[in-house]
Amino acid sequence: MIQVSHLLFSYTKNPFIQDMNFSVEEGEIFGFLGPSGAGKSTLQKILLGMLPNYQGSARVNGTECKHRGADFYESIGVDFEFSTLYEKLSARENLQFFSSLYRRQTRSIPELLAAVGLENDGDKRVSDYSKGMKSRLNFVKALLHDPELLFLDEPTSGLDPTNSRLMKEMILEEKRRGKTILLTTHNMLDAAELCDRVAFIVGGKIFALDSPHNLIMSKGAAQVTYAWLDQVEQTASCPMDKLSEDTLLQRLLAENRLRSIHSSEPTLNDIFLEITGRTLV
Repeated sequence: MIQVSHLLFSYTKNPFIQDMNFSVEEGEIFGFLGPSGAGKSTLQKILLGMLPNYQGSARVNGTECKHRGADFYESIGVDFEFSTLYEKLSARENLQFFSSLYRRQTRSIPELLAAVGLENDGDKRVSDYSKGMKSRLNFVKALLHDPELLFLDEPTSGLDPTNSRLMKEMILEEKRRGKTILLTTHNMLDAAELCDRVAFIVGGKIFALDSPHNLIMSKGAAQVTYAWLDQVEQTASCPMDKLSEDTLLQRLLAENRLRSIHSSEPTLNDIFLEITGRTLV
């Protein structure tokens, strides 16, 4: 679906995207994880044909992005982090207008509005919408023409927990429908929950690329921490794969003296920091 080979791009004389190589398979959710300014949005614009002055190769659906034609966007849906809606139009009018831009059959506007909880606000001007409402409307605008490939830029940014969960469920539903999704984010929880594979990107370079699970497990087994009372509360830790060798833990279990026990493993943020030396914010 997407093939990038030896990609280089620069806004100035100094390279920004540097010898980047990756591919995205049909039907997967692929995440670019990195802090602001890492190159995520620049890469997305290259793949959308908006920045054609690159070197190397960037192909989407078999088309070299710098040579894309008008039909390139018939199979692509885009949800930018910032709204691209017409503020003076209502939500329904916005969707009707954008529907008219495509040759293919578009999805039901009432159903899309209902899917994101905007069915009762469809005739309200977008200028009267909250940031979260605009974000939800912008998302379903990307789904209008039922594209095979979705570009999502920080899709849960500005959403409360309830609507963030709704958005993630809709993204996973699009995957179940066979869509390929490229997601750019600095939210490690979104990446871990949604993505089949993630690439760590900082300064226009890919530092790691694998599934969230493999990246976490590659840095060692989870730790088990337990506590017991011995005049005052004491704690100890043991690697998950060494539990059978921890004689103190076995004795405390046998004597029923444990006060608490829990496991923990590195987060994607921990792994990102270890590999890149940067945090995700």
